[in-house]
This record gives sequence, C-alpha cells and structure tokens, in this order.
Amino acid sequence: MSVEKILNAWKKKDFKPIYWLEGEEDYYIDLLIKYAEHQILSESEASFNLSIFYGKDADWTEVINACKRYPMFAERQVVLLKEAQQMTSLEKLDSYVESPLSSTIFIVGYKGKGDKRTKLYKLLGKNAEIFNSPKIREDKVHEWIANLVHSKGFTIDTKAVSLIEEHIGNDLSRIENEIEKISVNLKGKKVIDENDIEKFIGISKEYNIFELQAAIAKKDLAKAVKIITYFESNPKAVPIQLALPALYSFFSKVYAVYGLGNASESTLRPLFYNNPISLKQAQETMKNYGYSGVEKIILLLNHYNLKGIGVGDSGTSGASLMKEMAVKMIL
Repeated sequence: MSVEKILNAWKKKDFKPIYWLEGEEDYYIDLLIKYAEHQILSESEASFNLSIFYGKDADWTEVINACKRYPMFAERQVVLLKEAQQMTSLEKLDSYVESPLSSTIFIVGYKGKGDKRTKLYKLLGKNAEIFNSPKIREDKVHEWIANLVHSKGFTIDTKAVSLIEEHIGNDLSRIENEIEKISVNLKGKKVIDENDIEKFIGISKEYNIFELQAAIAKKDLAKAVKIITYFESNPKAVPIQLALPALYSFFSKVYAVYGLGNASESTLRPLFYNNPISLKQAQETMKNYGYSGVEKIILLLNHYNLKGIGVGDSGTSGASLMKEMAVKMIL
C-alpha cells in the first residue's frame, strides 16, 4: 500500500490494527509516523491514548502491555514504536502480532529491511499492513522537488531545482526543510527562483558545483578556476569530497552516451532526467571534447579522487587539486 493510500484511509478513520513501516527511505516512514502521532487522535484523546516508544530504549513487555490496554474516553488508542531497528528484543513482539486488539493501532517504524525469515515477519504478513519505503531513484529527485514545491502552492524554475538537487542530493527530509524555509519567506511571491535559493538556503547561484560542471563543459577555464577559488574561500560550500562524485555522476553519463550509438536529443533526455539544463551541458561536453576528451575527464576524476583521499599525495589542498585537475581537463 502506498503512502497516499494509507493516509487517505487514516483520514477516513479506516485503520488496521498493525502497521509495519520499513525501508531505506526514512522520509516516508517519518511522514506516516508524524501523521499518526499528531493527527489520528484529537489532542484530548492523545493525552490518555497515545504511547510512544523508541527502539533503543524500549522494553518489549512494556510495548506489549501498552498495546493490550483499552482506550480511555476514545474509540481507539495509538501505540508508536519508533526506530524499531534498534530494538534488541523486537522478535518478542510476535505474541501480540499474532493476536492484536482491534481497538489499538500499533505502528512500527523500522528503518531498513526486516528479516522475512523470522516468525515475527511471517505473522506481520498475515496480520499487519506492511509498507515498504524504497530509496528514491536518482532520476526521480528532480521531479520530486518540483512536485513538493507545487504541493505547497508554489512553482519553481528548472535552474532552482537543479541547484537544490546538486547541493542536497536525495536527502528528502532536508530538501523539504529547505523548501519550507523558502516558502515561509517568500512574502506573497509564488515562483521560487535561483535568487531565492541563494538568499534563503545559502547556495550561491554563481559559484556552485552545477556552474563548475557547466564551465568544464564549455571549456571555460577562467570561470572554472574562479568557482574553485570561491570554494577555497568557503570550505563548507563544496568540498572536494562532494565535488568530484557530483562531477563524475554527470560526466560518466555523457561517457555512456557514446556506447548507445545514438546521440539524438530524444536518446539523451532520459539519461539526464529530462532536465533541459543538464541536457544542454551534455551536448556542449560532447561537442567540445569528443569521445577521447570525455574519457580523459573520467580518468582525471578518478585520479584526483584518489589524491583527494591521500593516495599518492602528500597533503595538497582540495582546491589546489581541483584547479590542477580543471587545467588538465580543459587545456
């Protein structure tokens, strides 16, 4: 069952006795737990009928006893077990899972994958609603950001989405926090642009990994060095440990194009997640470097990634390594 279906059922007061929320994408597990904690019961009902446990500190007998209690002055009670993956005696909950109370809504947040071989998991398959939250695919992050902004009543331009994606990656919770920070500061404005990203998140619209990528694609050494110098003056902006993997992700996709035998726009577009800016940069890279030049970029990225972690280098700064790398790529 999807997040939307679970939330829609809860809003209609349609509940199962047990919900097992697992997976590698924490965002959706936290979203459901947060809703259950604050929305299923009214404030007056929650004071008597909401029990919250944390896996690291929870005692299995206390959790079961809470689940077996009957609600007070309400139709149902809610028992939440957060961070269940940290609970050492989790399997001992099987006796309750085998015979749950209909008046209790027991919700377990398990960040990771449960062991399907255990008795507990087999009982969950019979008596619980199991929700799996897989890590969001890299090619879906751009669309996810745009949809999130739209759900809050705003729109966002492509460049702004790209800045957030390049800077934050696929940390959905952090992305939502940053979007929330922007939205409360827009003061009537309805379109989020790169100026808002710079002002409210602190990502420079001119000096960021996306612009460095563009400078390399265009063979603009002066701009590339200028951006790296900014990184050097602002160490928290984009350290080499973040810059090189981001560059590798982009240029390795460009390199892969040569293996497709077709460099048409329709072929390239899915590779670059239908992002017109990334697509344009890819086309510029292919035009300016050709196959051998792109291959050289990939080799240099691997070489300087090793240097960046101290392999074959005696302590050169990250910025100096990146400048040296840019010169060898572009000239």
